[in-house]
Amino acid sequence: MNLTSPFSLALWTIVGLSLLGVPVGQAMIGGSILYLYLKGMDMGTVAEQLLNGTYSSFLLLAIPLFILAATIMSSGSVMDRLMRFCNALVGHFPGGLAQVNVLQSLVFASMSGSALADAAGSGKLMQVMMTRDNRYTAGFAAALTAASSVIGPILPPSIPMVLYALVSGTSIGYLFLAGVLPGLLLGGVQMGLVHYLAKKRRFPVEPRVPLRELPRITREAFAALMLPVVLLGCLYTGVTTPTEAAGLAAGYALLISVLLYRSIGWRDLYDALLSSARVSISIGMLIAGALVFNYVITVENIPASLSGVLATFDLSPLGFLLLVNLILLALGCFLEGSTIILVIIPVLLPTAAALGVDPVHFGVVAVLNIMMGLCTPPYGLLLFMMTRIANISLMELVREMVPFLVVMVGALALVTLWPDMVLFLPRLAGYSG
Repeated sequence: MNLTSPFSLALWTIVGLSLLGVPVGQAMIGGSILYLYLKGMDMGTVAEQLLNGTYSSFLLLAIPLFILAATIMSSGSVMDRLMRFCNALVGHFPGGLAQVNVLQSLVFASMSGSALADAAGSGKLMQVMMTRDNRYTAGFAAALTAASSVIGPILPPSIPMVLYALVSGTSIGYLFLAGVLPGLLLGGVQMGLVHYLAKKRRFPVEPRVPLRELPRITREAFAALMLPVVLLGCLYTGVTTPTEAAGLAAGYALLISVLLYRSIGWRDLYDALLSSARVSISIGMLIAGALVFNYVITVENIPASLSGVLATFDLSPLGFLLLVNLILLALGCFLEGSTIILVIIPVLLPTAAALGVDPVHFGVVAVLNIMMGLCTPPYGLLLFMMTRIANISLMELVREMVPFLVVMVGALALVTLWPDMVLFLPRLAGYSG
């Protein structure tokens, strides 16, 4: 590749601006503007691609609504009720609080759809609970929190799945269903590893909650636990579109928090709206930058060129998926997940389609890879977040992270090799793939 070509200079510009601290979305817009200028193309194309991409996709509205629902549910006493419910179910198992950490990620997955949001919210609380009285080391607690946070974006609702649906045109409803069994598998292998380590390291066990207390604890958490049921029920019965379902989820979260639990006031609601707006804007800028840069990639005919290169290797569908796993796991060590979905995945999709790889299966494999990259050294964002939360060194966290990465790679291999596990629930709902 010519290092002084317009496309190369655009890439250098994006990398340089990112290293200087410019947000990735703005860096991609800057690099794309430079490319159009050097090619002598109409500079107004940047605004055209940005506006056409953002205003023509009704699905994008689901992202801020899911974020708002998660923020509201994380306020007040909702999280405490759900944490008590999780502790009542698995706290008495070997490695009690560690098991609760994984289970709460499965439960909270129905609220945020974001690994970073899970780690910053309920994960921060779990870090404090696990390290209190030196019951667990800070490194193990942080590694477990980072690993379990990966589960959230695999289960519905999932912001990465929404982004994948945006770039691939795949049904978001089928993608949500396809992520259920892989998400449960990921939680299962993590809980199995915790059980093994608990026996080996003699982790403490929490007192068993009396059986007579279970109905009360379940009743207190029931309304919050019904959020995914309401969301998925309306979505798969055809009552709502994905975006309307996201709005319904946000409305339901507000309803139970204000009227039923009475856990948030006007100030809390204002803070939730402000926090949701900030997160949504950051994601929106990233999407805008990716839409403009994807136009540059299309002009350079990179997807077709890559398909031609891969065709020379005569890959089978399975061989292609294994290669994609290696590529995405490597990229996940350095790039933010949304950037990979919005920029790299569109380049790979034509080859996947040409080889007959099911787009729903490909989407789940891709998202699972990308989420694992968040806790993979050297630059996994979850690693950096948890070192700050736990106040430990990166080396200590990585050392405790290795066993979790091993079992998650095993789960990824199973998801890659067994498409029927991914497609079982979508097919029950009418998917023909």
